Amino acid sequence: MEVITLQDDGQAVSLVARLLGDRVRSKPDIVLGLATGRTMERVYRELSRSDVCFSSCRTFNLDEYIGLDASDRNSYRHYMQHHFFSQVDIDPANTAVPDGNANDLKKAAENYELLIENAGGIDTQLLGIGVAGHIGFNEPLSSIMSRTRDKCLTPVTRAQNAGMFGGDATRVPKRALTMGVGTILDARELILLATGSAKAEIVAKAVEGPITSMVSASAIQLHPDCKVIVDEEAAAKLKGREYYDYVFNNEPVWEKYRR
Repeated sequence: MEVITLQDDGQAVSLVARLLGDRVRSKPDIVLGLATGRTMERVYRELSRSDVCFSSCRTFNLDEYIGLDASDRNSYRHYMQHHFFSQVDIDPANTAVPDGNANDLKKAAENYELLIENAGGIDTQLLGIGVAGHIGFNEPLSSIMSRTRDKCLTPVTRAQNAGMFGGDATRVPKRALTMGVGTILDARELILLATGSAKAEIVAKAVEGPITSMVSASAIQLHPDCKVIVDEEAAAKLKGREYYDYVFNNEPVWEKYRR
């Protein structure tokens, strides 16, 4: 794992966008795992304004609310279409979001896993982190071996996501269909983006704390190629900052990103 701290959220967002853009340029038919959230909107905005060609890419989103139609303005399918897919040259047929409105959720989850497998697996998975410690919607007590499945959301998560529902947490669906922790760890590369002081404590637990099902994001410690990109506020409680910064400032692979 490498932890990279930038001065502010804008620099963190820009670095993630540059990394993703470079991945697509080096492998035009890349399979990307995508995430949602306010910070991710800025990543997608930067990518859509770049010269990156997404015409040969395939994408798989982490999760979707259960019970919302794809056309619902609060669904993640709608989010992705609005903030990214409609802004770039990607083939809509190559974009996948879990079907949270399926009659048979177990079958929908199995089909999603099969779609990822048939695509050759995910090359680079973009991640956020919830204040409850989740990646995707893998809430506390999610098994590290878990696969795509339906999951009950915590009150903390529903409150965090209330902004997209007019600030009313009671309007946030109680369940979601999500990639499992094991599914996420199968990706060949992980890039986790976190910004703001509200994420400082959970970032420290995920990066430096014990690996535990209570904080599903801590499973990223097991991944052989994981990059955590944070701003100063989100890095505030990390104990190993001196070493993390030294690596970023001295490893040749990061040279062009330090400019």
